[in-house]
Amino acid sequence: MGGVMATATEMQNNFGKYLAMVQNGQEVIVTRNGKEVGRFVPRKKALSYLTDSLTGILSGRSDIDLAKEERLKEKYENIG
Repeated sequence: MGGVMATATEMQNNFGKYLAMVQNGQEVIVTRNGKEVGRFVPRKKALSYLTDSLTGILSGRSDIDLAKEERLKEKYENIG
């Protein structure tokens, strides 16, 4: 993921400018002392990133209800 870099001071002094960039689909990477401390990403990209990050969590299953049922079954069969 690339984006526009801005120091924390630049971000503070020009927040409206960077907010407009995010609204137009750009990612803004905020740095402090040369190190990345955060990112502002458009909402759609954030949702897409989260969805992509979860891919494979269910071990290849696409039916979340079935996976949930199986995990609950495993959890409660081992009690007692």
